Amino acid sequence: MRALTARFAGLHDDEGMNTAEYAVGTLAAVAFAGVLYKVVSSPSVQAALTGVINEALK
Repeated sequence: MRALTARFAGLHDDEGMNTAEYAVGTLAAVAFAGVLYKVVSSPSVQAALTGVINEALK
């Protein structure tokens, strides 16, 4: 257990993300947002959401 603790103790020197990691993270977030937008804006999902909202308001 001490060896494992000592091994992870050395990781504190590299805190945070560097520029390349921010770029990859941002690109992944934008790609996910694009896919989510396409899914939510599809006619079948819009119809399902409208039905759920209409049922909730009755």
